[in-house]
Amino acid sequence: FFGSVAGYFGALFIGVALVNAGVWWASAPFVIVLTFAICRLFVLQHDTGHHSLFETRAQNDLAGYILSIFTFTPYRAMQYNHNQHHAYLGNLDHRETTEIHTMTLREWNAAPFKTRLWYRLYRNPLILLPVGGLFTYFLNYRWPKNTRIVGVLGVIGHNVMLFGWLYTLYLLAGWTGLGVLAVAVGIAAVLGVFMVFLQHNFEDTYWERRPDLDPQVAALQGSSCLDFGWFFDFAVANITLHDIHHFNARIPSYRLRACHYNLPDDMAPHRVKFGEAIRALGLKLWDEDQKRLVPFPA
Repeated sequence: FFGSVAGYFGALFIGVALVNAGVWWASAPFVIVLTFAICRLFVLQHDTGHHSLFETRAQNDLAGYILSIFTFTPYRAMQYNHNQHHAYLGNLDHRETTEIHTMTLREWNAAPFKTRLWYRLYRNPLILLPVGGLFTYFLNYRWPKNTRIVGVLGVIGHNVMLFGWLYTLYLLAGWTGLGVLAVAVGIAAVLGVFMVFLQHNFEDTYWERRPDLDPQVAALQGSSCLDFGWFFDFAVANITLHDIHHFNARIPSYRLRACHYNLPDDMAPHRVKFGEAIRALGLKLWDEDQKRLVPFPA
């Protein structure tokens, strides 16, 4: 927690200092560090929502509220929506709880032109990643889904604290500070949506309808294990090991890698390499007959 927060502030203000010194190109590595620090803080906030980062509920909630300022994500709304996602993972009858919407092949074949066009645009990675990321973190989270359920005052309070932090940064570092932060948050938003997409959208993922839905299979088969190397796991606080997380959400992020790589060989899951992850962006529809994600029909 404290190391990630220190990385966030250190990279931010070193980056600002380099831009102000006229060597803006030298700030690029620190913007990248800031980008991954934001991703780490989001994952840690996600842990607090599961009450797994610290020992007590009060400690987790306090940390979650603090982190929400730097992740642009209201804590209670994130916690509620994400817990719904866990509860209905892999359930074809409750796809409204997933972060990325998936149509079935049968629904596609029966859909009118307008619905198909909307879905094609929505699932286009050139729209889904940049537009989806920027819309979610800059706009949608200012008044997120289920705000009235989790508490209007909490979301308003979060927005006040967020704008208070941005105003403080402006007083300390001017438009340069806001610009450096905006670039890093923008990149982090795109990277975040890319990882969220890959967590459950790959060829051999799992979807089923009740009563055939098996929650344990949905957790382990319907959630990905991304294998982009140790350093990437570290940079994003192991959220890449999403199968173990869904199997037991009380395991904190800093224990996921050890849990995953100590599984017996006969339980080792399929690990998605970077090339397969890129190809997964071309998979659009769930085929209920083949039990796999498939591209759009020719």
